[in-house]
Amino acid sequence: MATKNWTADEIPSQQRKSTTKRRALIIISSARQLPLTKPADVKSISTGFFLVEMAQVLKEFENDYEFTFVTPDGNAPQLDINGMALSVQSIEKTGAKTIPLRMQQRRHSFEVNSFRQRYPELVARREQEVQLLERHIGKIPISELLPNSEPELAEYRPELIRRLNKLPEGTFHSLQELVQRHRDPADPFTFADFDFIHAPGGHAPMVDFHDNPWLGETLHLARENGVIISLICHAPVGVTSTRQRVDMQGSPYLVGDNPFLAATISTVPTIGELFALRFLYPHVPGKKTRLSFFVDKAIKEAGFTLATSFNISAPKLAYEPSVRLLTGNGPQAIDQQTAKLRSVVASTLAARRTSSKQLSK
Repeated sequence: MATKNWTADEIPSQQRKSTTKRRALIIISSARQLPLTKPADVKSISTGFFLVEMAQVLKEFENDYEFTFVTPDGNAPQLDINGMALSVQSIEKTGAKTIPLRMQQRRHSFEVNSFRQRYPELVARREQEVQLLERHIGKIPISELLPNSEPELAEYRPELIRRLNKLPEGTFHSLQELVQRHRDPADPFTFADFDFIHAPGGHAPMVDFHDNPWLGETLHLARENGVIISLICHAPVGVTSTRQRVDMQGSPYLVGDNPFLAATISTVPTIGELFALRFLYPHVPGKKTRLSFFVDKAIKEAGFTLATSFNISAPKLAYEPSVRLLTGNGPQAIDQQTAKLRSVVASTLAARRTSSKQLSK
């Protein structure tokens, strides 16, 4: 059974007295179709979020934290089946493993069970991630297989659908709902209750994290309330949304002096995206495949500085303490990013305790 993800005001009074857990907010894209500009006859492909880029955070913090899940529009997110490939579970070795594992699946002798048996540690990590999904989120849709999806995933997808269909559907708040509740003096909900926000990638954030005023307002309110923000892979495109906020009447307006511009941003580079569009699952077989924009270019055009690396498959993190913003460049960075997030959370809480003691003297 999926656990109930209580926000501060939703916890029954008798349970609130006994819980010692802190709180974290998980923002997930709910986009299910990724627009393409090429080929002309394929307008979009099925997409979703990458579980691998969220599961490690859930694993690291679940003993100490209650999670609240939110999507931009309040609709359930869609899991990208392509993010469940065994090569993705290699984390820091994903770049080296992706092509060899794909080539193995193209052999005439390919057989799913023997392939999985050769990589027990990757199978085990994927299983652990699915169990975290079952505990914390529940039933959600899974993206469609694409022509260039891996054959092993074609076997795995029905298995995963059967498992998730046995679960109750989770509850997802919308960004607008949380912002309005935060502003309501009669509502005890506040962003100050969260120690951190984490948002996983996959291609889905390109659709509803880009120039989204309600996401911009959410990130600014988080910053103003001392919340640490962690974005990974394509999710850092959300920083483009910080150019906008939403006034009390619900109308977007441009931010004159954006504090987030102090941050250097790590994300998926154009060269990595082009490689994926040529060789991996987003590629439409036999045709040139192009997205409507590249995340790193959109971030740069929004005025941000990019964190770059000569080795695009190596983990690359960037952290700006003035706005408490942590970003990473893809699934290869999730373990390091989670460890960094834990370190920043711990040091922030320690500083708050010290400040509180000094004020009480």
